[in-house]
Amino acid sequence: MAQFLSCTEALLAPPPDPPNKKTLMVVAAALINRKKQILIGQRPMDKDMGGLWEFPGGKIEPGETPEFALMRELREELAIETRPCGMMAAGFTSHTYPDFHLLMPLFMIRVWKGDPTPLVHQNLQWVHAHELYNIGMPEADLPLISVLESILGG
Repeated sequence: MAQFLSCTEALLAPPPDPPNKKTLMVVAAALINRKKQILIGQRPMDKDMGGLWEFPGGKIEPGETPEFALMRELREELAIETRPCGMMAAGFTSHTYPDFHLLMPLFMIRVWKGDPTPLVHQNLQWVHAHELYNIGMPEADLPLISVLESILGG
């Protein structure tokens, strides 16, 4: 049986070995409609974590800022246009998966041009923040639900 330490107990124990994993930098969007619903996309079944629902976005390419990476990703995934002036940093997540460590800022976007179209995802769905707790999402996305819920009011 695993033993969990409180933070105070953990500080008194020797420090753990740091993970030796590649850090993957990605960026994600919480597109918000007039009903305060968030757009999520279902990952294709043939991809890692297939069938799970996620915030649209993707990898930050070398030399890209998170905002410009998100503009590119949303164009490629949803066929919509966004601009950095319409992005508000909502939070970020830092999560260790078995093969890599993920660092992902999340931006809220309320203004875009075009109708979101699933070019990469199997399906798209508009949901309220509190509904995200009952939807299968990648582990890294889960801490962002309460952030969105506190900003949007549920």
